[in-house]
Amino acid sequence: MEEPCGAGAAAPLRGDAEEPKQGSVLFLGGNEVKSSAVVKYSSAPPQAAFARLQEKTDLKLPPANWLRESAKLGPAGTTILGNSKKSKPFSSFGMAYDFIDSVGNDVDVVSDSENIKKLLKIPYSKSHVSMAVHRIGRTLLLDELDIQELFMRSSQTGDWTWLKEFYQRLIDQKWQRKKKSKEHWYQKAILSKFLYYSINGDGAAQPVPSTSKQHQEGPVAGESDEAGRASWPAPFEMPSSLSEDPGASNQGLKNDFVRNILWTFEDIHMLVGSNMPIFGGGRYPAVSLRLRDNNKPINVLTGIDYWLDNLICNVPELVMCFHVNGIVQKYEMIKTEDIPNLENSNFSTKVIKDIAQNILSFLKSNCTKEGHTYWLFKASGSDIVKLYDLTTLCEETEDKYQNPFTMPVAILLYKVACNMMLKKNQNKKHYGTIRTLLLNCLKLLDNGRHPQIIASANYMLSELFQLDEPKKEDSADFPINGNSDESYSEEEEEMPDSDENGSYSNSSDPPDDNKAVAIIKSVGELSVPEKYKSVHRIRPSCAFPVCHGTEERCRLVLNHVLEGLKSVDSSVKKEGDLPAADPSTPIPLKYEDESTSGGPESLEKQMALFLDKMGSFQKGKHSSQSGMIPGSWQYKMKLQLILKSSRAYYVLSDAAMVLQKYGRALRYIKLALQCHDTYCCLCGSMLPEVLVFLCQCLTLCGDIQLMLAQNANNRAAYLEEYNYQTKEDQEILHSLHRESRCQVFAWATDLSTDLEYQLSVSCKCYEAAYEILLFSNLKSQNPEQHIQVLKRMGNIRNEIGVFYMNQAAAVQTERVVSKNVSTTEQQLWKKSFSCFEEGIQNFESIDDATNAALLLCNTGRLMRICAQAHCAAEGDFKREFSPEEALYYNKAIDYYLKALRSLGKRDVHPAVWDSVNWELSTTYFTMATLQQDYAPLSRKAQEQIEKEVSEAMMKSLKYCDVDTVSERQPLCQYRAATIHHRLASMYHSCLRNQVGDEHLRKQHRVLADLHYSKAVRLFQLLKDAPCEFLRVQLERVAFAEFQMASQNSSAGKLKTLSGALDIMTKTKGAFQLIRKELVAETEQMSKDESPESVSVNDSSAGLNKEEVLKLLGIFESRMSFLLLQSIKLLTSSKKKIGGSNEEEAVLKTNKQVYSLLLRATANKGLSLLERTELLLSLLEQLAGPH
Repeated sequence: MEEPCGAGAAAPLRGDAEEPKQGSVLFLGGNEVKSSAVVKYSSAPPQAAFARLQEKTDLKLPPANWLRESAKLGPAGTTILGNSKKSKPFSSFGMAYDFIDSVGNDVDVVSDSENIKKLLKIPYSKSHVSMAVHRIGRTLLLDELDIQELFMRSSQTGDWTWLKEFYQRLIDQKWQRKKKSKEHWYQKAILSKFLYYSINGDGAAQPVPSTSKQHQEGPVAGESDEAGRASWPAPFEMPSSLSEDPGASNQGLKNDFVRNILWTFEDIHMLVGSNMPIFGGGRYPAVSLRLRDNNKPINVLTGIDYWLDNLICNVPELVMCFHVNGIVQKYEMIKTEDIPNLENSNFSTKVIKDIAQNILSFLKSNCTKEGHTYWLFKASGSDIVKLYDLTTLCEETEDKYQNPFTMPVAILLYKVACNMMLKKNQNKKHYGTIRTLLLNCLKLLDNGRHPQIIASANYMLSELFQLDEPKKEDSADFPINGNSDESYSEEEEEMPDSDENGSYSNSSDPPDDNKAVAIIKSVGELSVPEKYKSVHRIRPSCAFPVCHGTEERCRLVLNHVLEGLKSVDSSVKKEGDLPAADPSTPIPLKYEDESTSGGPESLEKQMALFLDKMGSFQKGKHSSQSGMIPGSWQYKMKLQLILKSSRAYYVLSDAAMVLQKYGRALRYIKLALQCHDTYCCLCGSMLPEVLVFLCQCLTLCGDIQLMLAQNANNRAAYLEEYNYQTKEDQEILHSLHRESRCQVFAWATDLSTDLEYQLSVSCKCYEAAYEILLFSNLKSQNPEQHIQVLKRMGNIRNEIGVFYMNQAAAVQTERVVSKNVSTTEQQLWKKSFSCFEEGIQNFESIDDATNAALLLCNTGRLMRICAQAHCAAEGDFKREFSPEEALYYNKAIDYYLKALRSLGKRDVHPAVWDSVNWELSTTYFTMATLQQDYAPLSRKAQEQIEKEVSEAMMKSLKYCDVDTVSERQPLCQYRAATIHHRLASMYHSCLRNQVGDEHLRKQHRVLADLHYSKAVRLFQLLKDAPCEFLRVQLERVAFAEFQMASQNSSAGKLKTLSGALDIMTKTKGAFQLIRKELVAETEQMSKDESPESVSVNDSSAGLNKEEVLKLLGIFESRMSFLLLQSIKLLTSSKKKIGGSNEEEAVLKTNKQVYSLLLRATANKGLSLLERTELLLSLLEQLAGPH
C-alpha cells in the first residue's frame, strides 16, 4: 500500500501531499485493465497487522473497546458503520477545496469511492441512484443527493417544495421510504464489532456495561432521522456567515475522508475519498478485511464492491472472515486480481471499464454548464437513467439559494480561478477559463450576502485584462485570493447511513420526460464499448473576449472595478454618516479660466502643499471618511480596486494622447490622479511601485498639458472632451468621494486657457514626479523613469524658454518709437535664459549631449535677439554697429561653440550638428555684415574694421558646409557665394580708395579677384540666383575697367578689355535662366487669359523683374562702353602696325554687335523678354571668334 509516512491523525493541510508514488498495473483474467492509485493524503496511522480471531469467537458480544476512538481505525472508528460509513452530501467539495490544483484541469471526477462504486454497478443493480453532478472546468464533482432527506427537510422548512412537486410528478405516486430491516442493523453491528476485535488483539469477548446495548440500538435506529436532517446546510440567510470571523475558514466544507487518492482507471483520472480500514499482515504489506455470512454466497454486486475498493486503495489482497450466526468459522486470503473470478461473483473487468467510460462520457457531454446542479436519477427497479438540470428547474422559484449546492459551487469556482491566477507561470491561454469560472461564480452570488467574494472575483476579472502597464509586483499587503477560505462557514454534521438496499416505492417510468436534459434508455447500453462518446463541450464560452482596442479593454476593467467597489461600499456599515450622493449626478470637473487662475506663482504654493502631503503619506497617516477599518477585507480590497482603476484611467489617457485627443486625455489622467489621491488617503504606507506609478501619472499629465499648450487652436474641442463624463466614471468617482475629496492633484489637471499657465503646470508636473523619485529614494531602483522625468523637465524648460524668447522678440518688433530696451524685454530675457540654463543642467545630468546642444543653440538664439534689440532705430543715418551688439553676438557664438563641444562630433547627431554649424555661420555672417554695412568708424579705424569683417566672414565660411548633400546645401552654397561676393566687393572698394602701399594694393587686387571667382563658381551651381550671378559679373567688369584705367599701353588695355568682354559672354547662363522664367510666366498668363497687364513690380516665382530691368540696363551700358573702347583700340592699332586677321575678325564682330546693341537700346518699345533674347543672341555672336 502506498501511503505517506508519518501522516497521523493530526495531519497538516491536505494540500501538502506526499511525493506521488507510481501505482500498480493489474492484469486480470487475461483482460488487461490499467489501474494506478497514488495516495495524496492519509490521516490513518501506519498499518498494523490485523488480529486473527480465534474460531468460535462470538461477534454478537461487543468488545471492550467498541465504539471508542481508535487511531488504527481513524475517523471511521467512532461509528458503528465501519467501512460503510456514508458520505456527506458535500464530500466532493471538501476534497476539491483541498486539492484545488487538480480541479478544472487534470482530474475528470472528484467523488466519494461509494458513489463511484454505485455508478459502476448501475447495469448490475436494481437499486435507485440519485446523485448531484457539478462541472468545474473539465472536472465533474459527484455527490449523493438523498431526495428523501431533502423532502423531510422540505416538510419542516418549506424549502425545495418545487423539487418535491416535480419528483412526485416524475414518480407519479406519493413518495415513501422503505424502513430498514432489523437484519440490516444486525449485520452492521457485527461488522463493526468484528473490526474492533481485529484491532483489539484479544480473541475473548469482554463483558461491557448494559448501557452499551442502548448505545448499540438507540443511535443506530435514530441516526437517520435527526442527524440526517441536520446534515444539509440551511439556506444562507446571514451575510455574517461570510467570513466576518477570521476563524471561519475552519468551519467550511470539510474533507472527512481517511484517505484521498488519485486513482487512474484506464484513461479516467479520479480524485477519490475512501474510509476503508487497511491492515498490514499476510504476504502483502496491505490487506482489506471483510466479514461474510458463510450461508450466503458472494454476489456480483459484492464482488464488484470488494474489487473496486481494493483497486482504489491499491490493496493487493483481501482477507475474508466467514461466520455463521455471528460465530467466526474461518479466514480466507484472496488476491485482488482473483476477485472477478470468484464463484457466484463472476464479472468482466473489461465491461466495468466500458461502463466507467460510458458514464463519464454521458455526464461530460450533458453536464455542460458551470454553476448548474445536475441530478442523475435512476428509480429503483428501473432501467432508465435520467439527467436533470435542477438549476434551470429552480429558476421558476424566487430564491436560488433554495439549492443548497449554490454556495459550495460558487466558492469552488472562485477557488479554482484563484488558484489558476496565483500560478507563477500562468499561461495567458488560461485567461478565458479563469474568466468563465469567475463569471459563473458571480452569477450564483448575491451582493447582499457575499460582498467579499463578489469584490474579489471582480478584481480578479479586472486583473485578467492586460493594460500594457509596467509589471506589477505581488503586493505583500493583499494576497490576490483575499480571505477566500472564510467565504463559506456553515457547520456540517455527520451524515448517517441510509440503507443501500432500501428502495423507493416501485413505479413505472413515464413514457416521456421532457424535463430531462438527457436519458440513458437502458442500463444495458452502458456495457457496450464506446456507446457514449464525450463530445467535450467544455465551456462553450471560455474563449477570452477579443477587445478591439485599448479603450474597450480598459472599459471592461473599469466595469469590473466598479462592481467590486459597489460590493465593498455596500458592506461598509457606516453609510448613514455620509452625505447622500446621487450617482446619476455628474461631479463637475473644474474648468480653470485665465481670469481666475493665479498664474505660475500660485502653482508654487499648490506644489508645496502637495509635496508636504506626499511627505505625510510617507509617515504613515491615513484616514477614511466612510469608516472602513484599516486591515479589514473591505479596506484591502478597495485599495486594490482603486489602484486598478487608476491604472486603467492612466492607460486610457495614454491612448487618448496617441490619438491626439488631449481634452479626453486630461480628463482620464484627472480621474487616474483622483483615484490615486483616494489611495493615498487610505493607505498607511506607499509601496514603491505605487509611487513609481504616481510619477508616471504626473509625467503623462505634464505631457498632456504641454500638448494642450502647443495646440491652442483646438481648445474648444478639447474643453468639450474634458467635460464629458460616462455614468461609469461618475459612479467610480462617487465611490472615491466616500473616502476623500480628491483635490490633491487639482492643480495639475485643470484645463486652462492661458498658454503660460499650461506650460508652467506641465513643468510643475515633471518637477513633482522628480521630487517624488528623490525623496522616496526610488531614483536608483528606477533609472529609466528618472531619466525620462529629467528629459521631460529639460524639454519643458526649453519650451518655456522659447515661449519667453518669442514674447521678447514680439515686444521688440512692436517697439518703434523708443530706442531704449524696455524693462519688460529684459525680464523676459532673464526668464528665458533661466529656463534654458535649468534645461541644459537637466540634460547634462543624464548625459544627453544632443538635447543639451539644442538648448545651448536656443540660448545662442536668445543672445542674438538681445543683440538685435540693441541696434539703433531705423531712420538713424548715423547708425553704427554698437559694442552691446558685438557683446551679445559674441555670447551667442560662445553658446554655439559650447553646443558643438557638447556633441563632440557630427556622428553623434548629424542633423543637430549641421543645424548648430549653420546657426554659428549665420551669427558670424550677420555680425560681419552689420560691421561692414554699419561700420563703427567713430570707434575703430577702417583697416581694423576690414580685418574684423574679413575674420568673421572667413569663420562664417568655415562653419558653412557647401559639400555635404542635404536640404540645406543650396542655402550653404548661396551663403558662401554671398560671403565671397561681399569680401570681393570689400577688397575692390579698398583698392579704389587706397593710395600708397603698392604691396597692399596688389594683395587686395589678388584677394578681390580670388573671391569674385569663388562667388561666380558658387552662384553658377545655383539655378535660382541669376540676378546675384549677373551682379557679381558686372562688379568684375567694373573691377576690370578700374584696372584698365591705370594701364597705359594699348596692348594691356586691349587684353583687359578682352577679359572684361569674356566675363560678359559668360553671363549667358544667367540670361537663359531669366528667359526661362519669363517664358513660363508668359505661358501661364496666356492660360489664365488675364486681360490685365502685369506691372513691372509683379514677379514670377523667384524672379524680381525690377532687379532684372536694373541689371539689364547696367549690363547694356557696360557692354556698349567696352565694345566702343575695344573698337577704338583695335582701329588705332590697325592704323599703326596693321592688324592681324584675327584682330580684324574681332573688330568686325564687335562693330556688328555694337551696332545692334545701339539700335536695341534706342528702341524703347522692346519687352523684357525681347531684350533678354536680343542680349543672348549678341552674346552668342560675341563669343564666336574668342
